[in-house]
Amino acid sequence: MRRLLPLVPAIALVLLPNPALAQAVAADPQGSGPIVAALAWLQGTLLGNVATAVAVMAVAAVGFMMLTGRMNWRMGATVIIGCFILFGASAIVSGIQQAAMVR
Repeated sequence: MRRLLPLVPAIALVLLPNPALAQAVAADPQGSGPIVAALAWLQGTLLGNVATAVAVMAVAAVGFMMLTGRMNWRMGATVIIGCFILFGASAIVSGIQQAAMVR
């Protein structure tokens, strides 16, 4: 009996119910091909090399203006937080989806 005592948590973990994860296998509806393609293009544009370069230049400009005292700190923080939201959107959405799943 004492040998089985350390296995009780592992057995309980195996026997717990798991969510169905039906949302993970969602197929695109019929006729949505052009819409999905347009959104993929938009995502590639917003998160591609050009957008990354523009965001780096914007943050550098904001930082320079903040250092020289020519910019409001709140406006500069808004630009930087906006860049974090833009490039972290996929992580934010996946976190929201995981939080919304029934456990």
